Amino acid sequence: MTSKNNIFDPVQNLKDIEAKFEMVQILNENGEIVNEGLDPKLSDEKLVELMSRMVFTRILDQRSISLNRQGRLGFYAPTAGQEASQIASQYALEKEDFILPGYRDVPQIVWHGLPLYKAFLWSRGHFVGGQIPEDVNVIPPQIIIGAQYVQAAGVALGMQKRGKKSVAVTYTGDGGSSQGDFYEGINFAGAFKSPAIFIVQNNQFAISTPREVQTSATTIAQKGVAAGIPSIQVDGMDPLAVYVATRDARDRAVAGDGPSLIETVCYRYGPHTMAGDDPTRYRTSETDNLWEKKDPVVRFRKYLEAKGLWTEEKEAEVIENAKEEIKAAIKQADGVAKQKVTDLINLMHTDALPYNLQEQLEIYTEKESK
Repeated sequence: MTSKNNIFDPVQNLKDIEAKFEMVQILNENGEIVNEGLDPKLSDEKLVELMSRMVFTRILDQRSISLNRQGRLGFYAPTAGQEASQIASQYALEKEDFILPGYRDVPQIVWHGLPLYKAFLWSRGHFVGGQIPEDVNVIPPQIIIGAQYVQAAGVALGMQKRGKKSVAVTYTGDGGSSQGDFYEGINFAGAFKSPAIFIVQNNQFAISTPREVQTSATTIAQKGVAAGIPSIQVDGMDPLAVYVATRDARDRAVAGDGPSLIETVCYRYGPHTMAGDDPTRYRTSETDNLWEKKDPVVRFRKYLEAKGLWTEEKEAEVIENAKEEIKAAIKQADGVAKQKVTDLINLMHTDALPYNLQEQLEIYTEKESK
């Protein structure tokens, strides 16, 4: 309903807000720069390193799926298709920044310093996989959907209170943006202007629920407006756009300008997880083919080849090195002593165990000694 003086028009206000969230892109599907003004002008060395990490991550995904099928890994959520969103965002961070990942965000914390063998142990549910080295600013991947958003707001506030020039970065998917923790996290950080970067990887499906029925909002990015924080939607298959958006958010956060919300529009080529999900039941081959043409690794390869920075030989070398590192990491994980029930009981309390656990400890100590 519009008033006689045409001032009161909430429907138009919503349309005006939504119209401002145009997807930012620097590199198109053909590997061509289409927004010269936003090109981060990364050095040749950094461009090659970013590509190398993306290729490594694609191989890690392939090998992890294979290891899962062999029964050598436990829980695993495929990452192929999200390399630009994941790796380019992490690449824009500094070592002192803190990453709070979701369960699909293992690649980011590996590149942030978590030893790969520990990532494999985390997948197996082994407690050693959750023992993070002191100089690595990450936490184990969060299984509860969206819970890491509240945690990130708290970590960011802690950094702020201590005068740290660093940020807390967290990820979730389009489904995670429907959780209460999502709204509480961005609102809390917005209210305190804490240095947090909230990344929503909109890969089009929350398990089998398509993006269009997840929310009536035209973009997920616009949800940040309600929390009073700067928000942006970027092409999540474009590593340069993701890098620029993340770096800009970080620069503003450490300058005291508060948090940001970044929606990366991307796609997961595989199933939601390897725990029985069948994407052919809710996705069409036409949709898959459309997104395969936007493949972030292919797109970046074309860009670097045109600049004379990438060759088939270079990629083959990266792939071979990735396979060797993954092989060594899984061997190291296999060499860690198998987890025992007594390990879990002893790790639960720093002080004396309550009587019920003490009884269980004695029972399992005897069983394991046989």
